[in-house]
Amino acid sequence: MQTPDTVEVITGENPEGSVIWLHGLGADGHDFEPIVPELKLTSGLTLRFVFPHAPVQAVTINGGMAMRSWYDIVSFDAEGRADRAGVLKSSALLDGLIAREIERGIPARKIVIAGFSQGGAVAIHTALQTDQNIAGLMALSTYMALPEDAATAVSRKDLPIFMAHGKFDPVLRMEWGRASADRLIEAGYSVDWHEYPMAHAVCPQEIADISRWLSKVYS
Repeated sequence: MQTPDTVEVITGENPEGSVIWLHGLGADGHDFEPIVPELKLTSGLTLRFVFPHAPVQAVTINGGMAMRSWYDIVSFDAEGRADRAGVLKSSALLDGLIAREIERGIPARKIVIAGFSQGGAVAIHTALQTDQNIAGLMALSTYMALPEDAATAVSRKDLPIFMAHGKFDPVLRMEWGRASADRLIEAGYSVDWHEYPMAHAVCPQEIADISRWLSKVYS
């Protein structure tokens, strides 16, 4: 399967690890590009940030309008918020990006997969189902798109997981994110959960927490 086009930011020569970061519905790979310098990573930690562009496709919840989307959303309820076939297809794309980083010399144990909102849902599914021994999962303002698949997860139980959500999120209620974190905990994972006084966004404190978490993962 062909990998999607990507935007890349490298924080120094000879990166020791890669962070593959998926954007949300209607955005593109440039969405989180400006955050990289704001992370103010630990001196000496050099990473390659890979921001893929989602394919353009019709989204039911937005009147069938074509936009960058990792999967279709029929409605904002538990039954319609994720198109299973679309999630699986995008998860395969993310697996392909992981494989590409490995081919470029970054071992799986040095690859973090991340995502915001819809991109985070794909990241969660991929982290649980990939057979690669990745370094960690970062899921921001998101939820488990296919919670029933938690029972078939193949990833190791000590996988570092960072999850964060805004308390006032009007798009994806924080309860969805908290319920997803609880399901992961029930499945045997340890989740580093964070709540922030924000809407469907990223805030400075969250960026600082992400930086500390990444430094710990790559220590």
